[in-house]
Amino acid sequence: MDQSRNGNIEDEINLGRDELDGRSSDKQDSIVADDIAGSNEPLGSGNNPKKPSKAGSEAKEWIKALVIAGILVFVIRWLLVTPFIVDGESMEPNFQDRERIIVNKILYKIRDPKPGEVIVFHVPDEQRDFIKRVIAVPGDTVQVVGDKVLVNGKEIDEPYLKKAIEQAHAEGANYNDEDFPEGTVPENHLFVMGDNRSNSKDSRMIGYIDMKEIVGRAELIFWPAGEINYIGRGY
Repeated sequence: MDQSRNGNIEDEINLGRDELDGRSSDKQDSIVADDIAGSNEPLGSGNNPKKPSKAGSEAKEWIKALVIAGILVFVIRWLLVTPFIVDGESMEPNFQDRERIIVNKILYKIRDPKPGEVIVFHVPDEQRDFIKRVIAVPGDTVQVVGDKVLVNGKEIDEPYLKKAIEQAHAEGANYNDEDFPEGTVPENHLFVMGDNRSNSKDSRMIGYIDMKEIVGRAELIFWPAGEINYIGRGY
């Protein structure tokens, strides 16, 4: 009987231990589950890098766009075109003093100037740039007699000066008061004149223009804003 009693006591003790172990295990499982559920860190090994903010990404895109725009402005400004201010009255009536124009710097790297085109070029002796109209090109003979400009023996048509010449003749005067004896334009040179023939320092005084001194062709009058005009050969 004592043995049976002792066996029952041992069974009760073992049962109590099992219950305690079960409660402890449930508590641990609960703690682990709570820890996992309450954690903001995703499962896995290593650290998860933070994603860049939307504002930061937009700022980088703006900076990139501004850099690209700056490069384009530099290329256009220094390699393709350049602004120029008309200084003086030598190209009136078609170009006025202080007008702003755009000069195409790349065109004459592709082809040579043509008669009637308006160009900007350096004048080394003057230490400044001139704007004049191309009258004759290499190999042409040129002569200026009064209001007649002869190229290769034929009077050229100048529609851009028609009204000014007619007005001068109506007043009993010549539009031009500076002649030029017949000559042949040398290779790689041009004969140029200002539209205001009686108030222009051009090839009649300073000689033929070396083509290496050309800055470019006048393309557009962009200022004053109300007088924007494309400059063609007949302008």
